[in-house]
Amino acid sequence: VRIAEMSRFRTTKEINAAVKGIADGTVDIVVGTHKLLSESVKFKNLGLLIIDEEHRFGVRHKEQLKALRAEVDVLTLTATPIPRTLALTVYGDLDVSVIDEMPPGRKPIITKNVPQAKVEQVYSFLRKQIDEGRQAYVVCPLIDESEKLEVASAQETYERLQHDDLKGLRVGLLHGRMPSAEKEAVMDSFRAGNLDVLVATTVIEVGVDVPNASLMVIEHAE
Repeated sequence: VRIAEMSRFRTTKEINAAVKGIADGTVDIVVGTHKLLSESVKFKNLGLLIIDEEHRFGVRHKEQLKALRAEVDVLTLTATPIPRTLALTVYGDLDVSVIDEMPPGRKPIITKNVPQAKVEQVYSFLRKQIDEGRQAYVVCPLIDESEKLEVASAQETYERLQHDDLKGLRVGLLHGRMPSAEKEAVMDSFRAGNLDVLVATTVIEVGVDVPNASLMVIEHAE
């Protein structure tokens, strides 16, 4: 099966080759970001459109997708369906398949709610996990400190953990204001095991597939 990719990680030459292959039918499956919705992309014989995380598409994107899906089968994958999709399941011609179980062999996840007063115990447990060769995430709701919200920021937590609670461990920082190349470099470093702990904002949602990471601490989960 001939597969092409269209995303910002591909060179202009690779993108042009993919566009040509989509138009002449030499590409069977194309996987891509919003780039697939650009006017230069013309499908020779589109039969199936799979939309993942549809809530991340804007209004104009959805209009473009609507034009694409006129004559094809459509499968939408989402954990957070948008109101229009929910309405279509009730009033429109949209069948629903629910995946409500874990893949085979998946270990149960233990979730605990710990009061702020016991945060030292949390980081003591985190250090034990690192000592056992594992890695961990620390997720914060903000990038910088806020005068309005008294919650932990990623920047402040990163500095504190480096010099106090997790001193001596390799701690990295990841947030949405960092350049893409820098974000990718930090994530690659964490995946490769060169960082013990990754302090991040919820931008981490797209990069949590690191099997060696066994613990996620969510500061101010509320």
